[in-house]
Amino acid sequence: MDAAVADTSFGHFENAEQIAFWNGAGGARWVARRAELDAMLAPVQEALLERAAIQPGERVLDIGCGCGATMIAAAEKVGAGGSVLGLDVSAAMLTAAHEAAPADAPVSFVQGDAMVHHFKAASADVVLSRLGVMYFADPVRAVLNIRNALRSEGRVAFACWGELRDNPWALEPLQAAYEHVPKLPGLRPHAPDDFAFGSAEWIETVMTEAGLRRIRLERCDVSLDLAAGAGLDGAVQTALAIGPAGRAVADQPAEAVERATAAMKKALARYAKGQDVVVPGSFWAVTALDP
Repeated sequence: MDAAVADTSFGHFENAEQIAFWNGAGGARWVARRAELDAMLAPVQEALLERAAIQPGERVLDIGCGCGATMIAAAEKVGAGGSVLGLDVSAAMLTAAHEAAPADAPVSFVQGDAMVHHFKAASADVVLSRLGVMYFADPVRAVLNIRNALRSEGRVAFACWGELRDNPWALEPLQAAYEHVPKLPGLRPHAPDDFAFGSAEWIETVMTEAGLRRIRLERCDVSLDLAAGAGLDGAVQTALAIGPAGRAVADQPAEAVERATAAMKKALARYAKGQDVVVPGSFWAVTALDP
């Protein structure tokens, strides 16, 4: 296994803001709460792996592998005769993935921007991604580039969040935070964001324009435990770590952040059952074939 090298100078200039974010606050928050986030996202990962149908001996490419949970699970499926390559822009998250992977797992890591990374041609049977495909300035170009890594008839399987309105785990903390901090600037349609792939029509457009076929989308409604056994305080920390509320309170005065955090806790209280805080969420499970 190759450890990640910290570098933010790679990648396409249009993705520079995302690269900086995931090598800064965004990546740091994920790393700090990786165990809690992996537990929360277990239903997403399970659905993704089921649809990917990874077989022993296959070669898997994990786009936006983050702290490594999905690629490690994929490595268990491919076994010693297969391989899993994890690509991410975040050096900190790749380091966490490297540390988490068993010493004998058939995994390797590379820091790169999938929109422009030079993939080895036909080196993968399956391209996989758990919530890692929504952050490209030009998603069609990104998918076209990723296709270079796929063999003929190779498979694509990814999970992406649905519309923000269908994800109360993110929407309600954000709305509560907005009572005390300014609203985030509006994004252009389909700009890189957690919910950039919320529209089924947009996903189909991207995948079709990138030349994939047998495109299938399944809406998956799930219950997500934001608390990971740590009660409302833990739920708030999760919402700040991966949801838009974290960006809303970033760089705001300490008093405003304190009030926003209290409001988020109040908003999530109705979902609390003991130390669990289970909130509805929705994601797309997407599969396709390379011609």
